[in-house]
Amino acid sequence: MTPRLRALSGRLDRTLVALDFDGVLSPIVSSPDAAVALPGTADVLTAVAGRVARVAVVTGRPAADAVRLGSLADVPGLVVLGHYGLQRWSGGELTTPGADDGVDLARRRVAELAAVRPGVAVEDKHHSVALHTRSAPDPAAALAELRPHADAVAAEAGLQVTPGRFVLELRPAGVDKGLAIRALVAETGATAVLYAGDDLGDLPAVAAVRELSSSGLVGLVVCSDAEEASAELRAAADIVVPGPPGVQALLRELAALD
Repeated sequence: MTPRLRALSGRLDRTLVALDFDGVLSPIVSSPDAAVALPGTADVLTAVAGRVARVAVVTGRPAADAVRLGSLADVPGLVVLGHYGLQRWSGGELTTPGADDGVDLARRRVAELAAVRPGVAVEDKHHSVALHTRSAPDPAAALAELRPHADAVAAEAGLQVTPGRFVLELRPAGVDKGLAIRALVAETGATAVLYAGDDLGDLPAVAAVRELSSSGLVGLVVCSDAEEASAELRAAADIVVPGPPGVQALLRELAALD
């Protein structure tokens, strides 16, 4: 048993378990459309859901994509917050706002940026748009070179830039994983939260867990330490596990906790 999990003993029925998708439930792959959850993910989430107050997936992906790619539709009581909390999927129902006009503008601008840079790809998430440099000849250099251009587009479109693992995502301001975690805690009345992530976009969730902990909530942060996990998240974590297989093993331990 992972020792830090003992902090949740006796309070599982008041615990929120919130998980990123990519890099946590699904291995990181070169194409976002090819990411699928590890075999057995739905089963282990079902086991955890039977013990805790709520299981939630909090992702930058569209919520319905995470449900489909994870084969998660039958996990009881699951809530999937997509686009960092802008969308909500629960019980087969998807709640989503209208598209932001700024995203339409950004979509055109980032297509122009990608068109003249070999290996740079655009991912259209409808409510946001992302530039991926993983397939560029030098992914890190391409990301650094694109950042000021992405910042300029975001300023013009009234969006914010969220950096990640060889990706720059332009999305509406005012939503992030920290706000999503706070809303889930308030909704469930949870007195404990376990959050698992792997990238820079998870840091607001970490900050929310720490802030809630300072007011009495029991908080645990898990870093899914895959090949390219965020060093900042790794340093901030209470528990570090070896990528999605390690997350799955930890969740099995959680489901078996006294």
